[in-house]
Amino acid sequence: MSSYSVVRGMSLLDSPITNRGTAFTEEERTILGLHGLLPHHVESLEEQVSRAYEAYLRKDDDVERHIYLRALQDTNEVLFYRLLLEHIEEMTPIVYTPVVAAGCQQFSHIYRRPRGLFLSYPLRDSMAELLRNRPHQDVDVMVVTDGERVLGIGDQGVGGLGIPIGKLSLYTLIGGIHPSRTLPVILDVGTNNVERLNDPQYLGWRHERITGRAYMDFVDQFVQAVRLGLPSTCLQWEDFATPHARPILERYRDTMLTFNDDIQGTAAVAMGAIMAAIRVTGTPLREQQIVFLGAGSAGIGVADYLREAMVAEGLTEDQARRRFWMIDSKGLLDSRRSGLRAEQMVYAQPFDRMAGWPEKAGLAEVMGRIEATVLIGLSTVGGAFTEPVVREMARKTPRPIILPLSNPTAKSEAMPDDLLRWTEGRALVATGSPFAPVEFAGRRVPIAQCIKIFLLLVLAVNRNRTATLILLAAIILASRAIAYI
Repeated sequence: MSSYSVVRGMSLLDSPITNRGTAFTEEERTILGLHGLLPHHVESLEEQVSRAYEAYLRKDDDVERHIYLRALQDTNEVLFYRLLLEHIEEMTPIVYTPVVAAGCQQFSHIYRRPRGLFLSYPLRDSMAELLRNRPHQDVDVMVVTDGERVLGIGDQGVGGLGIPIGKLSLYTLIGGIHPSRTLPVILDVGTNNVERLNDPQYLGWRHERITGRAYMDFVDQFVQAVRLGLPSTCLQWEDFATPHARPILERYRDTMLTFNDDIQGTAAVAMGAIMAAIRVTGTPLREQQIVFLGAGSAGIGVADYLREAMVAEGLTEDQARRRFWMIDSKGLLDSRRSGLRAEQMVYAQPFDRMAGWPEKAGLAEVMGRIEATVLIGLSTVGGAFTEPVVREMARKTPRPIILPLSNPTAKSEAMPDDLLRWTEGRALVATGSPFAPVEFAGRRVPIAQCIKIFLLLVLAVNRNRTATLILLAAIILASRAIAYI
């Protein structure tokens, strides 16, 4: 009874952490003042799960199922997590990607009960007090976003909180961290999404995004409050736009337990998938020619990990850099281009290699001129890996490694069934979004999801270790994330 000793009656039932609903025993109901507040029958957890799943199946679409599960989470977390555990493959895409994207877009319309912390810019001088208002005092993991670059759907303002909520649900479900020791946070610095600003139901601060020095000062106020109030908490940055993602990581990475999930988490699982793929091909990493569609924070982060691994296999820095072909919306990164960020310049192909190349060479041009062995998509451009591009790659390499990693599903650079068909089943495929198995050549091929769930598996046992160790463990776990025939 000790876990319920401080709350009784409706206060107990109103808390999703302590509420067990109809599963409270007769003895517990007597001690905790619950008689009359619950139906007479005492249910087992299994009976509750069966009833909850029946209600879940009655929902007409995935967004309604997402709303139902979020409501259950805000009512009875024991039942919520048991239901997810019983139907983990079916419900993980509903709780998180890809359906969470729609949840973020409709956040203000489907909002029911508070969860996490809303830290808005107008209250910036009360940051320490706001942090003290957190629902639970002991926090192991905090996931924070400013909602500017949510998956592949862009600026969602305060709706971006759906990502930390969904991600931390998986930390509990898969990593085993108690939900009361997790904290989702939104840094509400406004939004540049006109649709959100014009929405009369939008719940965030109705203001264009704060930028520049004011933005960084606000982030610093938040970090200082965390350092003072929760100095041992693992602070994870999620879905920050490229201009802010890396500077924030660099600013705080050496002074607190912190990492950027899009830069480092994506890199860890992508590297694990590629390690698995090259074991199949028999060609070492140092001999790969790697093409990226997408040269933002996530793409550069993946390239950094792979480049370091190539150097560890014996290449010089210059030799390793020459094996990366980074393409953004303006074409191939090369030394002739101006306006590249410092981290992008690392992968700009030197002028002496570009003789005869057109300026702004796109994906098709690059794939036609080199013998690419690995193709990675982090562009959020749905269908960007076209049939001619993939067939050209397959013509030159016997086992092309293709990773369309953009989320949600509509933003995926290619469909797995197309990739297998265009390569006669020779492609080694891992995707960012979940896909059903593909029927090909009389076989049922499961499509591996290269997802940061592998990162969650090690958080629970590494809470007091460095973020680097967590990410290295994720690489090892993700090394099975590849689908092939």
